[in-house]
Amino acid sequence: MSASSHTQIKICGLNSIAAVDAAVAAGADYLGFIHFPKSPRHVSLAQMRELAARKGAAKSVAVLVDPDEALMGEVLRAMRPDYIQLHGGESPMRCLDARHYAELGVWKALGVSTAQDLERARAYQNHVDGFVFDAKPPKHADRPGGLGQAWDYGVLKGFDPGQPWLLAGGLTIDSVADAIAQSGAPGVDVVSGVESAPGVKCVDKIKAFITAVKAA
Repeated sequence: MSASSHTQIKICGLNSIAAVDAAVAAGADYLGFIHFPKSPRHVSLAQMRELAARKGAAKSVAVLVDPDEALMGEVLRAMRPDYIQLHGGESPMRCLDARHYAELGVWKALGVSTAQDLERARAYQNHVDGFVFDAKPPKHADRPGGLGQAWDYGVLKGFDPGQPWLLAGGLTIDSVADAIAQSGAPGVDVVSGVESAPGVKCVDKIKAFITAVKAA
């Protein structure tokens, strides 16, 4: 993830050739592939390889939850991800270790509900290359993200985590411009907001979302 004059766009949870091709054609900066069996967007290592090969000018992101060394090695061999996004309870040192398995760097996803939650980023800022700030999941949720929950994006306004970052959580075609204005986000990350059903990406929604971000 790098600083840019335009709002960075990540389309996450991609699991079909049609969706990847639509995201690339519309100008997405990052393509997220989730390898986590509890997610309705889970893709196998073989699928990750096939889909990431179609990334074009976009960067590939392997989204993992508390992966061990063996899994990160398998992901590296399968798709050589530009970035690894860690979406579990990984420690700062674990994030630093994960850099060995990505071409460009590691992002840490953190769940946020209040401004106090943002302080967790301080411990990671010298160990990662970017952040994804997502809605804090409910206590008994079976997965850490991709739940389609909007939250108080305004708590991010003026916050500097020391690394580039993306805003995630409940973003839609209709809400993304306002979310960017509320948060001052330099980039956005969408999952369910471009789906017709959980795990089913909609080509038209992908195109419309990217258009909405570029117009914001």
